[in-house]
Amino acid sequence: MVRATQSDIDEAVQALRAGELVVFPTETVYGLGANAADAAAVRKIFEVKARPTDHPVIVHLDNPRFLHRWVSDMPPVAEALAARFWPGPLTLILPKAGNVNDFVTGGQDSIGIRVPSHPIAQQLLTAFGGGIAAPSANRFGRLSPTKPEHVRDELGHAVRVILDGGESPIGLESTIVSCLGNEARLLRPGFITRSQLEKIVPLFAGGPVPRASGDRRLHYAPSTPLVIVASDNLEKFAGEFVARQEKVAVLAMRPPLRTQRHMTWINAGKKPEAYAHNLYNHLRTLDSAGCARILVQELPGEERWAAILDRLQRACGMDGDPLELSAG
Repeated sequence: MVRATQSDIDEAVQALRAGELVVFPTETVYGLGANAADAAAVRKIFEVKARPTDHPVIVHLDNPRFLHRWVSDMPPVAEALAARFWPGPLTLILPKAGNVNDFVTGGQDSIGIRVPSHPIAQQLLTAFGGGIAAPSANRFGRLSPTKPEHVRDELGHAVRVILDGGESPIGLESTIVSCLGNEARLLRPGFITRSQLEKIVPLFAGGPVPRASGDRRLHYAPSTPLVIVASDNLEKFAGEFVARQEKVAVLAMRPPLRTQRHMTWINAGKKPEAYAHNLYNHLRTLDSAGCARILVQELPGEERWAAILDRLQRACGMDGDPLELSAG
């Protein structure tokens, strides 16, 4: 089990109490944390990330017994989901308590709450004794960090304390479910699937939904333009770039039919858990290759791939079917 030293935890707690930011691992991705009860500290998250102030952040707790400090009501559907999936990679959107500052909620009457299962996150939250507001520890809209070196590369010296928990076990952000009005609505797919949720509560579609982390059309994006490509067209599209002597990157579920100059190809395999775990690391590798485009092989339509597909579609700012037109 990965654990932090007591001196590391003490340093992080002191930083939080002093209004500073702390990076810590969760089972999903690394979070950029601040004392959620300190509006000035939470504001620093938005400044470091260049995050729009209307984009809410998630408050992390070590135990549901502290919910009353943050929410005004715990609807029965939320009680059922929390009992089944907390601690774990599930964020619930709930009615906020009156004392919660607007930086946390993005000015809304709702708040996102999560009880993470990662042992270092639990160590930190228990020692701190309060809520930690924490979106992913990266620039807004960019690839989420799943290793401490990702944070250092992107945020540099903006954060003094980084708790090193190695690689994030899951590698994709939490499933988000709105429980407002005692109606469960899936806002963001994640490791916990729709079918798993529906075994506990019915899910509603449509109706008003609150803004939530990661809900922008363009999000989780590398700097290099990314496009999803039908499987049969991967070599064809890559070949068009190669013919123009442009470098092209490919994230696929198989090896290339043949290697080509100017082409960087990663075979991510066909297992969704491994693909998800490695997704952001692979995209960072391809993003650093200096290519004109990242081509991503279309994914299976099975539910286990839904969260990965959501992240990839947002990474290229698209919805719907894979590209079938000329890459030029």
